[in-house]
Amino acid sequence: MEHYDLIVIGGGPSGYAGAMRAIDFGKKVLLIEKKRIGGAGVYDGVLTSKTLWEYSQKVSSIRESIPNYEVNFEELFKTVNEAVFERKTQMMVHLKILQQLKPDLFFYEKGKALIIDKHTVQITKDDEVKKVSADTILIATGSRPRKAANISVDENTIVTSDGIKNLRSLPKSMVVLGAGVIGCEFATIFSNMGKTKVYLIDKAERILPFEDEDIATVVSHNLEAKGAVIHHGASLKRMEIVNNEVEYELEYKDGRTEVIHVEKALISIGRVANVENLGLENVGIKLNSRGGIWNDDTQTNISNIYTAGDVTTEVALVNVGEREARHAVVRMFGPIVKPLSYKNISTIMFLNPEVAAVGMSEQDLVAKGIAHKVVKLDYATNARAIAMRKTSGFFKIIVTNDNGMRILGMRAVGEHASSAIQAVAYLIYTNQGIRELADMMHPHPSIIEGVQECLRMLLNKSIYKPYVFKDRLKCYVCENGVCTPTESLA
Repeated sequence: MEHYDLIVIGGGPSGYAGAMRAIDFGKKVLLIEKKRIGGAGVYDGVLTSKTLWEYSQKVSSIRESIPNYEVNFEELFKTVNEAVFERKTQMMVHLKILQQLKPDLFFYEKGKALIIDKHTVQITKDDEVKKVSADTILIATGSRPRKAANISVDENTIVTSDGIKNLRSLPKSMVVLGAGVIGCEFATIFSNMGKTKVYLIDKAERILPFEDEDIATVVSHNLEAKGAVIHHGASLKRMEIVNNEVEYELEYKDGRTEVIHVEKALISIGRVANVENLGLENVGIKLNSRGGIWNDDTQTNISNIYTAGDVTTEVALVNVGEREARHAVVRMFGPIVKPLSYKNISTIMFLNPEVAAVGMSEQDLVAKGIAHKVVKLDYATNARAIAMRKTSGFFKIIVTNDNGMRILGMRAVGEHASSAIQAVAYLIYTNQGIRELADMMHPHPSIIEGVQECLRMLLNKSIYKPYVFKDRLKCYVCENGVCTPTESLA
């Protein structure tokens, strides 16, 4: 039986990153993937949806000048397929050359893995079955779209994100069930195209309920400006396929009901960890309350078996999964390191406009009773946004309510928002104040100048004064659930 230092089960972003990190320690690694290297990070997930979003943004810009512009559907999915092909080819070429350069360290098997005991894994490929062993095991089997128990998903008429590739044209109408990030992203994509009437079912009073209301308001207004209809406060009573289209019935809080017919439906109600048929029960690996693999800083209850990525249901983001896997490998083979922190995760929401976030939100702080200061700067005051003619959005920075003004969180909503948060993320990570970043010479014109101006507002030395542009620059202090506007926070 072949023996390894580490067996990695799952070749998505997390498993791939973990295997590569183990090689850095000179360890003998076997990576097992039953289907396709890259997982949802490449197929039917992040890369696919973000390529669609980028394409839809271009279409939306064109339609501002040419309102009757029609999307070439074949060109659209050709672009998506090219992106997927490029990424998967890059990863597979890397693996192949790595096997040649490190023939004693890196090994790859395509097949289905089954954990037999804490050191033994069985690999099944076609009719061939073999067993291998390892000192340590990393489980990184990812997740799949969650399906509602009372909705028949055929991945053609009623689809999840996995079924988007089955579309043969842009539908004339589509309902999206789920008003979280992914649901709003797909609502944005299809409404941007200008051909699909989009309906979004929002059980809560507003979309993106985990984010601050001002963010949800901007995104809602822009979706509705593209013709989308948001069913606020609506519960889905039923959804079914009737005459090859979708019929769904809603019930509102006032008791009224509504029946609507659309061409397609997209179910976006979260993801489910891939924990079945792995042999977890053979070694007694515990699951958490969300159905993912329980872990303590990536280590399962079986001391030599670790886990990372979506299968933990901790935070379903590629950057988080990769970081977890790399951390797990360091815990296995490297020096003692401090536990992972999930308090400083940078995220991008591909909406209209783009939303970038790091740290805590206002509503998080209010819920926890933490006093804080807030500054908001409208995109309309930023020279780069004005030059791009993309002035919808704002910057918001939240700091501690003391003279140190340590950054607690930041939100950027608007064009190139994702480019604006990293410096602030670093300040949060290193627990630093704001003065050095405020005094740097930022490039001009740039979106990140908005961050600098927010910090200057905190220090009472901004160029535009908040008491002049009261509608575009805002400062306020929040204590005991009450927010009070102020002209100066310094």
